Amino acid sequence: MGLNKKSVDDINAKGKRVLVRCDFNVPLKNGEITDETRIVAAMPTIQKLIGDGGKVILCSHLGKVKNGPNEGESLAPVAKRLSEKLGKEVVFVADYNVTGEAATKAVEAMKEGDVVLLQNTRFRGKEETKNGEEFSKELADLADLYVCDAFGSSHRAHASVEGVTRCITAKGGENAVGYLMQKEINFLGNAVENPVRPFVAILGGAKVADKLNVISNLLEKCDTLIIGGGMAYTFLKAQGYEIGRSLVDNEKIDYCKEMLAKAEKLGKKLLLPVDSVTVAAFPNPIDAPIETEVYGVENMPADREGCDIGPKTAEMYAEAVKTAKTVVWNGPMGVFENPTLAAGTIAVAKALAETDATTIIGGGDSAAAVNQLGFGDKMSHISTGGGASLEFLEGKVLPGVAAADDK
Repeated sequence: MGLNKKSVDDINAKGKRVLVRCDFNVPLKNGEITDETRIVAAMPTIQKLIGDGGKVILCSHLGKVKNGPNEGESLAPVAKRLSEKLGKEVVFVADYNVTGEAATKAVEAMKEGDVVLLQNTRFRGKEETKNGEEFSKELADLADLYVCDAFGSSHRAHASVEGVTRCITAKGGENAVGYLMQKEINFLGNAVENPVRPFVAILGGAKVADKLNVISNLLEKCDTLIIGGGMAYTFLKAQGYEIGRSLVDNEKIDYCKEMLAKAEKLGKKLLLPVDSVTVAAFPNPIDAPIETEVYGVENMPADREGCDIGPKTAEMYAEAVKTAKTVVWNGPMGVFENPTLAAGTIAVAKALAETDATTIIGGGDSAAAVNQLGFGDKMSHISTGGGASLEFLEGKVLPGVAAADDK
């Protein structure tokens, strides 16, 4: 699936004010950035626009911002890091209003190649609501062109993601996507719509409910669907197995039965765990040392809780990956935050690292897992958007993608 959207290569930024929506939602500890992956990912687009002589105005959200603006979620640390990476000053507009007089003045003072970073868009408070029209217009008033490079936010029809594009269009400007956005859609799009086969999809994580439509959509597209993580136990219960105290979504048992029947009807392989690493009680804290016992699915005790796929399952899943030409993975195989319960996730990550297939990691916990385990550089693509990549795998249209101009 080609993107067929205008990209930064299709617009002329010279002398123009270019508003770029980035994903600078980075983790902070005591005001310091602990993981700059998202900043690094935004650099090619920013550097391209600077090189083309654009006046580059950056915006992003950071954190959840539940109780109004606070310095703990200010983008000031991002401005500092960007200045270091770009080797030039990034002017930070600290105004909590985001698009107020301070922003207007900073933009008016810009020369070609200058960079301004606006304050956290969520500080405005209307970013996620229907009242974003005024904010959308004010953002568009600052710019001539708009570039969306925030794949991680592209599934939300927010003022700075989708609303602003309508205002840019109304004033005769263009809306394009950045290099990161282009890469995300090309990898995920090709994997789902036009995969080199065999195509293996791996889904993990805690709840079936989070991935209802993804399971159904991927069953139609892939050759083999592998299920791990907490969600596997609802499938096992649907097959009539004892799952002890393992995580279960009783309301989704019939759905799991439907998916098992769908796989059979379509002639697809749906692989479920054959054994589990079990604990007497969930670790508290989550990374605490813990005693485990392995049981086959046919003899799980009623007083144990499954917290990872067992060694036989890990071997079976790794074997399925070996023959694949395309692999998409979203969600860990167990409680990977605990070293004792991370073996299943490590086995799958290792299998992906050793294959020649195109390997795509669908953001969120699976991205964190492969990076923490040191396999990040062995993957073809690690998505920067957990929720966005899930919705994409569901087959949904993402507002931030749809809003860009067609070529």
